[in-house]
Amino acid sequence: MDNVVKSLSVERARSPSADKFIVKQPTQVEAEEAVRTLIRWAGDDPSREGLLDTPQRVAKAYREFYKGYGEDAQDALERVFEEVEGYKDMVLVRDIPFYSHCEHHMVPFVGKVHIGYYPSSGVVGLSKLARVVEVYARRLQTQETMTAQIAQAIEKALKPGGVAVLVEAEHMCMSMRGVQKQGSSTMTTQYTGRFRDPAEQVRFFTMVKSPGL
Repeated sequence: MDNVVKSLSVERARSPSADKFIVKQPTQVEAEEAVRTLIRWAGDDPSREGLLDTPQRVAKAYREFYKGYGEDAQDALERVFEEVEGYKDMVLVRDIPFYSHCEHHMVPFVGKVHIGYYPSSGVVGLSKLARVVEVYARRLQTQETMTAQIAQAIEKALKPGGVAVLVEAEHMCMSMRGVQKQGSSTMTTQYTGRFRDPAEQVRFFTMVKSPGL
């Protein structure tokens, strides 16, 4: 049994840099054969015309779905703008869309992320916060883990007065399978620094939910 487990397990170790794993990646041929196996397991014939090129397409799609494994959120946050004329109030970027894949069933969950922080020594380009979301969303995830990772990455790079992250998402593993309840959404939050104050959390949530322009 131990030998079977070893043969199926992915060789991985923590990299010195951050939250990445060093993964012994299968070849393209091995990935495509795995897809053929799943097609046969589902009850279809991978050699029929409509499915003939599917393994290649799936392998290509997986590279896009999970490209976050090859990226580092700190790279997106490395440039900080210090000339902000003494601005110290909240910076809020809301309604950042994302899609990710549940690590339990490998089906999508889709939603939006809202990020607020209090600058200390500077601010980061607003698009960079969306980039951080993308890095962590493009991995096999749980919503709770992704929420914490986003907050931790911003905290590490900017050392702000506080970070608030709110994630809202619909999970296909709940709407497509299992209880099959379409339209249910899940909300997760992570607060650091000043945002541990309930009054600051209320302010953040009010700004997130206020009418747009």
